[in-house]
Amino acid sequence: MEQRMNGSTIRLIIFILILGVLSLFTGLYAEWLWFDSVNYGSVFTTILMSKITLYATLFIFGFLLFYINLQITRKNMGIREKDETADEGREVIYLDQERPTPWRGFMQGPYAKWIFIGISLFGGFILSSVAGDYWIVIQQYLNRVPVGTLDPVFSKDLGFYFFNLSFYQFIYSTVMTGLILVTITTGVIYALNASSDLLFGNWSQFTVAKSHIAILVAFIFGLKAWGYVLSSYGILFSPEGIVFGATYTDMYARLLSYKVLMVISIIVALLIFINIFVKKFNLVLISVGVWVLVAIVLGGIYPTVIQNFIVQPNEFNKERPYIERAIEYTRAAYGLDNAEIQQFDVDNNLDIYDPDHKSTIDNIRLWDWQPLMTTYKNLQQLRPYYVFDDVDVDRYVIDGNYRQVMVSAREIDQAELPEQAKTWINQRLMYTHGYGLVVSPVTEVAEEGFPEFFVKDIPPRVTTDLTMARPEIYFGEVTNNYVIVNTLQKEFDYPMGEQNVYATYEGDNGIKVNSIFRKLAFSWVLKDYKMMLSSQVTNDSQILMNRNIVDRVKMVAPYLGYDSDPYIVINDDGKLYWIIDAYTYTNKYPYSEPFDSARNNYLRNSVKVTVDAYTGDMVFYIADQEDPIIKTYAAIFPETYKPISQMPAGLKAHVRYPVDMFMIQANTYKTFHMSDPYVFYNKEDPWLIPMEVVDDKSQAMEPYYIIMRLPGEEEAEYILMMPFTPKSRPNMVGWMCARMDGDNYGKLLVYNFPKQETIYGPEQIESRINQNTEISQQLSLWDQKGSSVYRGNLLVIPMGKSILYVEPMYLQADSSKLPELKRVIAGFGNKTVMEPTLDEALIALFGKGSEAEPGDTGQVPDDTSTVSPGSGSVSELARQARLYYDQAQESLMAGDWTAYGNNLEKLKETLAQLEATAGVE
Repeated sequence: MEQRMNGSTIRLIIFILILGVLSLFTGLYAEWLWFDSVNYGSVFTTILMSKITLYATLFIFGFLLFYINLQITRKNMGIREKDETADEGREVIYLDQERPTPWRGFMQGPYAKWIFIGISLFGGFILSSVAGDYWIVIQQYLNRVPVGTLDPVFSKDLGFYFFNLSFYQFIYSTVMTGLILVTITTGVIYALNASSDLLFGNWSQFTVAKSHIAILVAFIFGLKAWGYVLSSYGILFSPEGIVFGATYTDMYARLLSYKVLMVISIIVALLIFINIFVKKFNLVLISVGVWVLVAIVLGGIYPTVIQNFIVQPNEFNKERPYIERAIEYTRAAYGLDNAEIQQFDVDNNLDIYDPDHKSTIDNIRLWDWQPLMTTYKNLQQLRPYYVFDDVDVDRYVIDGNYRQVMVSAREIDQAELPEQAKTWINQRLMYTHGYGLVVSPVTEVAEEGFPEFFVKDIPPRVTTDLTMARPEIYFGEVTNNYVIVNTLQKEFDYPMGEQNVYATYEGDNGIKVNSIFRKLAFSWVLKDYKMMLSSQVTNDSQILMNRNIVDRVKMVAPYLGYDSDPYIVINDDGKLYWIIDAYTYTNKYPYSEPFDSARNNYLRNSVKVTVDAYTGDMVFYIADQEDPIIKTYAAIFPETYKPISQMPAGLKAHVRYPVDMFMIQANTYKTFHMSDPYVFYNKEDPWLIPMEVVDDKSQAMEPYYIIMRLPGEEEAEYILMMPFTPKSRPNMVGWMCARMDGDNYGKLLVYNFPKQETIYGPEQIESRINQNTEISQQLSLWDQKGSSVYRGNLLVIPMGKSILYVEPMYLQADSSKLPELKRVIAGFGNKTVMEPTLDEALIALFGKGSEAEPGDTGQVPDDTSTVSPGSGSVSELARQARLYYDQAQESLMAGDWTAYGNNLEKLKETLAQLEATAGVE
């Protein structure tokens, strides 16, 4: 009975192992099919072979390390055979005859060999399992390139820190881990031997067991000496001083301690080896004690003494060269060293009607993405299963004009299907893709306070020269599940009134089902048995996996960092593409301030990734040919990367400077704009990111895109900008922008305002808005009874030699949450106004021009001036009628019935006058 149970257990274990192996290989097979379907099979092969080679090497190393030492241990624990006869043949009786112990008997038994093999296998597994993603470290080392810049301490090329140092640290930590584990294991085995004198013998004398342990400890100390060498390079990234990187204490205390400890470690290792033969164990104890003492004194006490008694009394003079290095290297690490600094003189003599400013005025963004997304959802979502996940800002040449627009993709979210519709066929075969997008200009506002649309509805209705040839979105930001296309079930394409339009996927980049074997394999991998049973899935069907665009590109290039804001683009051919910014980074840039918790202190936006929204095809373009890290990746994966010159012109025109990158640079620059070491040391001129009021809440400003004509330039261009304020006061001190059109892409400009003049900062403008009695009264009226005001982003807009401030105001009912753009606040100099439209706000600030209004923003004029009954043209009376109607609606939403009635009465009178005037004319 017991034997049958043992046999059943063994068979169960064997079955589980076979199942695990089959599951592993089935997963790899499915992954390979996916990589092959997207034309990146070479990436899968390179990564897989790199991992297998690394795992196998570490496993073999770990196994041999444990096995050899365990065999030595087993051999040294044998019973000493004593001669029982003397030379004369007489029997000798030993009074101290060793008696076999159970442990020693076990060690000499038949099972010990297999147990030691098992322990060795486990040791190999432990070492290989920690390898993780270190395959990329090995590949980077094998494909390393020089940077061309030497560090200021060790005079090594920075490529050593990017590629070599990480590789050496990996080797060191792996070998050290193995040595420590095997030393502990052999020590425990020796200790378990009751007759061993390892613990109870004379410690001043060496035994075989002690010799074995001593050799392992000697290797540990020898390796530790190399560890001190590697640690000495680490002072270049030290966070301990006044700046990030090596400072005075690091150079004259910690570096010295590493050198001394390295020498002592070598001496200790040699003494341990020598004492195996000379058997002077006291020397070993003394040397180890000296090592411990020096580590405590030089590693802990001495740096503290140097810092407190040498550095701090004369800190600036001691730290000056290191501050200069920190400024230089941090600016270089973030690309700030190439920023062009210019003076921005302000005279507040702005001619708003100058044709040079028209492109800027026509593209002032009045729509913020937060309220606009709510509006899109209410007006253009059309069906509950369609979603707008994000709103992006981009620019297009539309009807011959360079226009800034808001764009949002209409994706499908199967989680929003009605519960009764969440069937397997609907979720896997039928509702497979989103449809189209919406495009609206940033400045134009419809009569109802809603955005104008250049592209809207399903199927897409386009009111400009934009084209939409392939509106289906199979791959996006919310497509988190797989679907099967080209099945016997037609796919839902889009709704048409009470009917639905159906379509068939025309791409060929999915995983072909092909056979019952693949069908079975993917049913297992995707944990979906219904795929196997479904008669709708044929051999011609395709499986579309990894449809989330960020997850998709991470599958191909997991070693890159990715921007948090992918954006969708309409190409010249009418197809939709996603563009994702990708980054190379490291924490091995000397003297550079880190930008995240992982202490990464080097960042480059070196890659632009495009993803076809219909087919999912991915292309990786190198945007920074000088980045050494991307050079190594291109060498590792030669078939993956292309130069950005090969990007289609229709997509290249929409490449943006990423907000994430710019924000890191802006946060770094607010401190490291101080290039004078004395000013930097005393923190005399730190800058801040200004605060603004958004939705009645104070928050730090975010960078914003804008089309404007930079000082000295002939054409308006698309830029990303951020203003700065000094720490001690709220006025504006300067602004930074990143250019991105044509050959100017990636160039940084910093404009400094004159320090002797006061330029209003965003917080001052927000305060002036709050203190304006007319504005505050209107806002208070709107905030009453069932409606609320949403204050949009404040835009600081440099124009000519002046600064214009613009902030939109949205009104929304608490019940419907449908924001309407009702007012525009504009500020210039000492004047702040709030008007129904941007044009009217600019007229209120600057007056009417002799020939034209400030810009053609497309907003419906809504003059607040009163037109007396019986006077005015038809157009003036019509505008006044519109004013009374809007005011009546606002009073109705606010619950002010008296004002509502008064406005209706005025509307009635104005309409009568309009009829009379029209009859006369």
